[in-house]
Amino acid sequence: MDQGRQVFTVDLLERYAAKGRGVITCMAAGNDVIVIGTSKGWVIRHDFGVGDSFDFDLSAGRPGEQSIHRVFVDPGGSHCIATVVGSGGAETYYTHARWNKPRVLTKLKGLVVNTVAWNRQMITEASTKEVILGTDNGQLHEIAVDEKDKREKYIKLLYELTEIPGPFMGLQMETANLSNGTRYYVMAVTPTRLYSYTGIGSLESVFASYANRQVHFMELPGEIPNSELHFFIKQRRAVHFAWLSGAGIYHGGLNFGAQHSFPNGDENFVENKALLGYSKLSEGSDTVEPTSMAVSEFHFLLLIGNKVKVVNRISEQIIEELQFDQTSESVSRDIIGLCSDATAGLFYAYDHNSIFQVSVNDEGRDMWKVYLDMKEYAASLANCRDPLQRDQVYLLQADAAFSSRDFLRASSFYAKVTYILSFEEITLKFISAGEQDALRTFLLRKLDNLTKDDKCQITMISTWATELYLDKINRILLEEDGASESPSSEYQSIIQEFRAFLSDSKDVLDEATTMKLLEGYGRVEELVYFANLKEQYEIVIHHYIQQGEAKKALEVLMKPAVPIDLQYKFAPDLIALDAYETVESWMATKNLNPRKMIPAMMRYSSEPHAKNETHEVIKYLEFCVHRLHNEDPGIHNLLLSLYAKQEDDGALLRFLQCKFGKGRENGPDFFYDPKYALRLCLKEKRMRACVHIYSMMSMHEEAVALALQVDPELAMAEADKVEDDEELRKKLWLMVAKHVVQQEKGTKRENIRKAIAFLKETDGLLKIEDILPFFPDFALIDDFKEAICSSLEDYNKQIEELKEEMNDATHGADNIRNDISALTQRYAVIDRDEECGACKRKILVVGGDFRMSRGYTSVGPMAPFYVFPCGHSFHSHCLIAHVTRCTSESQAEYILDLHKQLSLLGEGAKKDLNGVMTDDPVASIITPTDKLRAKLDDAIASECPFCGELMISEISKPFILPEESHQVSSWEIKPHTISTQRSLSLTL
Repeated sequence: MDQGRQVFTVDLLERYAAKGRGVITCMAAGNDVIVIGTSKGWVIRHDFGVGDSFDFDLSAGRPGEQSIHRVFVDPGGSHCIATVVGSGGAETYYTHARWNKPRVLTKLKGLVVNTVAWNRQMITEASTKEVILGTDNGQLHEIAVDEKDKREKYIKLLYELTEIPGPFMGLQMETANLSNGTRYYVMAVTPTRLYSYTGIGSLESVFASYANRQVHFMELPGEIPNSELHFFIKQRRAVHFAWLSGAGIYHGGLNFGAQHSFPNGDENFVENKALLGYSKLSEGSDTVEPTSMAVSEFHFLLLIGNKVKVVNRISEQIIEELQFDQTSESVSRDIIGLCSDATAGLFYAYDHNSIFQVSVNDEGRDMWKVYLDMKEYAASLANCRDPLQRDQVYLLQADAAFSSRDFLRASSFYAKVTYILSFEEITLKFISAGEQDALRTFLLRKLDNLTKDDKCQITMISTWATELYLDKINRILLEEDGASESPSSEYQSIIQEFRAFLSDSKDVLDEATTMKLLEGYGRVEELVYFANLKEQYEIVIHHYIQQGEAKKALEVLMKPAVPIDLQYKFAPDLIALDAYETVESWMATKNLNPRKMIPAMMRYSSEPHAKNETHEVIKYLEFCVHRLHNEDPGIHNLLLSLYAKQEDDGALLRFLQCKFGKGRENGPDFFYDPKYALRLCLKEKRMRACVHIYSMMSMHEEAVALALQVDPELAMAEADKVEDDEELRKKLWLMVAKHVVQQEKGTKRENIRKAIAFLKETDGLLKIEDILPFFPDFALIDDFKEAICSSLEDYNKQIEELKEEMNDATHGADNIRNDISALTQRYAVIDRDEECGACKRKILVVGGDFRMSRGYTSVGPMAPFYVFPCGHSFHSHCLIAHVTRCTSESQAEYILDLHKQLSLLGEGAKKDLNGVMTDDPVASIITPTDKLRAKLDDAIASECPFCGELMISEISKPFILPEESHQVSSWEIKPHTISTQRSLSLTL
């Protein structure tokens, strides 16, 4: 212990606390409230929290000398119980901090109360709740008092000692709320026994249950007149107890959660019990018993004479002796007693006149060393205040384990030492002892204790640990060489541990150094494992391929983090190793470019395969073409080449006939190279495929010629494909016909009949005369008689049809002539009041401005005009102006240009006054003026501007044209001042 610092200090609190009302006989404290009893029956209350003090006389009205036997204050300082004794017997009083006068507890008259147990968990300022009182005749009573009632609620007798009667000298109570009710823990002491009571329910039911069961007690020899029982309270819960008995200080921990049942039905809540004998407190041979005691967290304060000895509860050693500054008249007298204020954390001592305060100054500061000296390392660590203290605990544990040759345990403790011993010193210890396993354990534990900021040290230690692991693995292999075929459990365990270490340290280990170590020790599997952790997938895949484990390699390649380039790099090896699994993996991989797989697929395809074996490359290419809709010509060409090499050309023909771009706008029907396909099919002698390719390339003559070598039916089908070119189609059929005629065998007549039958298949495209040159010169005409007659009949039918068509044309021409003749005689009747649809002037009015319009011949005194079948009439110049204004700009320019040309040529027009052509042959010749007038009439008078499409198109035009936007501003109404307004009178 550090003797330079005192844990407990003594200060004089009040010199003459009895205020002349006798001498102090007893004292109690709680929550900075001190209550003392005097020899003349007075109770004096000091409230240091508010600085208040008052006293009251309990001897008033009682005969003879009266003295306060005991005073009790609750932990909150609000409730006080006091017992006064004298010649008239004993009486117990209750008073509240707010009362001016105490109240006597009449049912306790004649009983001397030695001890009180407060219900610390439930007591309030206004109510005491359940309180247990222990009397001098061995009885326990329960009372409850509410401050507002001014009297006790009830007083019940709970229990009475019958077996060995004796006074109750100390009493403590604790409660715990459980799901099925409140559990009470009560501990009481007599001069020789310590009793324990517990149960669930009410206090009355708990003590009533002991009528049928035995009370649990501890009996110690010897008897002490002032037996005491104390609980140390921490955070409002009792932690440990101490009993001042005749044999010594019996103490232990309190565990109110313990449920260890005894056969008698009681439940023990005391643990770690011990007895501190008084002989340890005496320097000589005489044993002196303390007269009073108090309990702190780690110490006992024992009052012996006029001194207080502070004894460490754990080490049972006296650490301090407290002296009191007593008055001259009190020196001859000892200190009367000690009491504690659990709420304020203070202790008090008192003699007949004075009150002393004992303060605690960090009593747990040296407890780590106390526990360490007792080799209670866990408790020592729990009480350490700084890393240096913890280092001392760890070092002592480590040295002890190292001395006992428990190196693995020592390594764990050495790893926790930070300041006292250096890293190098510790490692040299294990190296000198030849304990590689312990050294490895130390390094691993050291890694756990390092912070993330120690990156360099972490990397170095991790690398060293890696090498130690590899050395351990090799040593195990050397020891087990040839011993058994299967690896031992130790080997498997160290491998598993090493891999876990690599997994945990992958981010701190240097990649190149670690791989070099693994390779140098020949640990290929661990090298692959570490490469996988570091995402060096190329090494992993290469290893699996060398081992022939294609499936594992493909599983690695399927990981999202693996670069897609590795798929292309290892594709040749993988497809050669396991084509099925490789192709399945390709089909399951997204974003794979099949074009980059072509070298691997060509290498695989170049190798011989069984006839019935599924061609995996074809399967993958079909997947690309049909499922992925791949448009790469290389893929299509490769698939076509593989189809061409198969014995059955069905797949090849289906591939050639498939339209891959179908449904797409302007999409091609195929993506392979037709010239390459043709060369390949010719090389592989796939003639039907060649015919299809020729046809697809519009080389129909070559297609038919080649088809005739394979199958005439195929040639006919190819000839029928040409529909838009009749000459070519006939030419192709002639090729087929010539082949059919020349290839037919048998008699001549049969030959001719087959040729005639062939003509019927052409649907009239070929006639008998077309194929006659293909027959031999010596063929008889009788053999063709039937065919020739049939051909002549067809010609006759055609001639008759032509005649009918000519007659229909003649009748149509006559009708047209009649219509033209009638059209020249058509006229319209104009009313004299008819108005022009544009200018609203009368059509038949003589006007100088209109009489001679340029380009037109005036009719008498009238201006030229147009009359439409709907009845609307327009002056010619009005109609031109209206149409040019309403039509498009280009059409308007066209009309004005025609009108200008017609005006220039108007003087040479040779027409009569009505504008009708004369019967003069010379005049009937169409002149340029007539052509221009006809064009102008078509442009402006093809339909009525009011009844035709021109009027409909005007609906979408705005009322205000863009070129008229400047007029909008002129329509705005601008405000004027009153002074500038003028009054206009309108004459009606």
